Amino acid sequence: MLHNRSLLCFSSVVNFLLLVALLVGGVAQAGCFSFNYSSFTEENKTNLILKNSYIVFGAIQVTPDVADLIRNQSGRALYKRPFRLRSKSKGMASFNSTFVLNMMNTTNPGGDGMAFILTGHTDLPSNSQGQWLGIVNEATVSSAKIETVAVTFLTGGSNTANLNGSQVGLNLNGYSKKQESLYVDLSSGNDVKVRVRYDGEVLSVFVGEDTSSPALSDSLDFSIYLPHKVYVGFSASTGNYSQLNCVKSWEFSALDLDDHQMPQWIWIIVAAVIALFIGFAFSLYWKWKYYVRKGGDPGFELQIQGLSTAPRKFRLKKLESATENFNSDNLLGRGGFGTVYKGVLVNREVAVKRFSRNSHEGKQDFIAEITTISNLHHRNLVKLLGWCHEREELLLVYEFMPNKSLDKFIFCNQNHGAETNPVTLNWERRYAVIYGVAQALDYLHNGCEKRVLHRDIKASNVMLDSEFNARLGDFGLARTINPSDQTHHSTKAIAGTPGYMAPESFLIGRATVQTDVYAFGVLVLEVVCGRKPGRQSTQNNYNNSIVDWVWENYRGESILDVVDLQLNGIFSKEQAECVLVLALACCHPNPYQRPSMRTVLRVLAGEVAPPVIPIDRPAFVWPPAMPPSLNEDLQDYTFSGDRNTPSSELIGR
Repeated sequence: MLHNRSLLCFSSVVNFLLLVALLVGGVAQAGCFSFNYSSFTEENKTNLILKNSYIVFGAIQVTPDVADLIRNQSGRALYKRPFRLRSKSKGMASFNSTFVLNMMNTTNPGGDGMAFILTGHTDLPSNSQGQWLGIVNEATVSSAKIETVAVTFLTGGSNTANLNGSQVGLNLNGYSKKQESLYVDLSSGNDVKVRVRYDGEVLSVFVGEDTSSPALSDSLDFSIYLPHKVYVGFSASTGNYSQLNCVKSWEFSALDLDDHQMPQWIWIIVAAVIALFIGFAFSLYWKWKYYVRKGGDPGFELQIQGLSTAPRKFRLKKLESATENFNSDNLLGRGGFGTVYKGVLVNREVAVKRFSRNSHEGKQDFIAEITTISNLHHRNLVKLLGWCHEREELLLVYEFMPNKSLDKFIFCNQNHGAETNPVTLNWERRYAVIYGVAQALDYLHNGCEKRVLHRDIKASNVMLDSEFNARLGDFGLARTINPSDQTHHSTKAIAGTPGYMAPESFLIGRATVQTDVYAFGVLVLEVVCGRKPGRQSTQNNYNNSIVDWVWENYRGESILDVVDLQLNGIFSKEQAECVLVLALACCHPNPYQRPSMRTVLRVLAGEVAPPVIPIDRPAFVWPPAMPPSLNEDLQDYTFSGDRNTPSSELIGR
């Protein structure tokens, strides 16, 4: 029955898609050239030509925004595929382009501006900074070889001091043909919507929300200045003074005038082949659905079995039996990912992590955790035993930790209405937990073939075995990077738990070894003080109450007063002071000042003294001040960010 139904659907789909493909083939001959970016991501780089430009926080930063590199710069960002602007038989094409600019002076006076360009060349001219806007340089201005028409958006910078505020202009091969004053302040840091329209004879530019009358309009024969095929995009520059130049969205549409269209019969053949291919794929899809209903997922199978140390696959029935069908009596804990249950497999106790079906990033976290932790082997990491994916269930099987998670011990008096634990961790065990987590992080950062960023270090993710040894777990947010060519992991959504996240995380949207070090510092303060970070509902992580509190006591020379009262004064004062100062160093607002995990281990082992920290907690400043000389702790720093872009989405755990 299923086979006959598949054949019937296959035949119907082939006939339908053949008709659709024929229609698409006929429309394609019109040569429509268009694209639309409501924002920009790293994946868009494959469709763009970026010259001294890059994508960050959903926008194109046309000129670099890096400390000490923001001045005397020029850059270009072009769509990768050129389009035919004119042809012998069809004349000149028309086009429409709408985009949102965001420029802001970071000095007074500021930079020089940006330009929307059509050009026959993708190269960025040398020495094209300052007044040249990345279009030409002093030696090539007005040269016909430049083949560039630009709509300029000038902000009255140092090299255009004669301008009265913001202006829009028309530039032909570097020569300014026409300029008009604007009532919009282009360099204020606000979004400015621009529409450029060309009907084959007249170029019109609309700035702002008013589209009733153009800010600039001029008759223009592109054939005099441009070749048959052109690239479209943006250029910008800064001079002796600095300016941020962003493109936040971009829509473009035109008729691509092609004199060499394929004959109709070629389109028919191509459409037929496409329809047959899609129909065959549809038939395979039915077989895949049947396979999934029987309890599998080929995509997951291939991805996981490709691992050199692939964990064991468990059947769902076996895990249901092990956990007594996920009985609430076996519940060990719950979090943003889902729930964890105790189970018994062949007389061995295990912990079964069950991902929530409503989890926004469930499958991504599931795959990340398997692919990351399956290649890791360290005594201070929770060991992954296996996995299961059946009937939309995502399950991971870990070794069982009899003493559960660290937070249940150090916060046992703060969990109102929750299960309390009569055992209080003494100082020796707390110190051993801190040292164990430090060893695990040093292994992730320095001991693996590919560096691992955990991105969610906190007390509830530190498990304790029967001997109270620390085991770092929950690798759902972890990401691997190659230390030889990559220093950070970029992400559209900020990952982690508020209260543990470094202040720069909310600005640059990047995870680094130093954001892990910051979270480790907060964890150490939790363990020593016996209190939670506080203010976990705010995204202003700089005002982390536990860090402020400990630093205030350090300033008042009473740092030992923060030690957990549950210890009843029974602890090593020398060790406690050393650990607290080390934790504050890890939580330094300047990421360049934080120690590496290798240095942290040396301090905990008593080989070196803790880093020297200022009496008062320093202010958070971005970009951070670079130390006069770099040591081994600072080899992994690379920071840049667009200070004009909106903050990223926060993913809490």
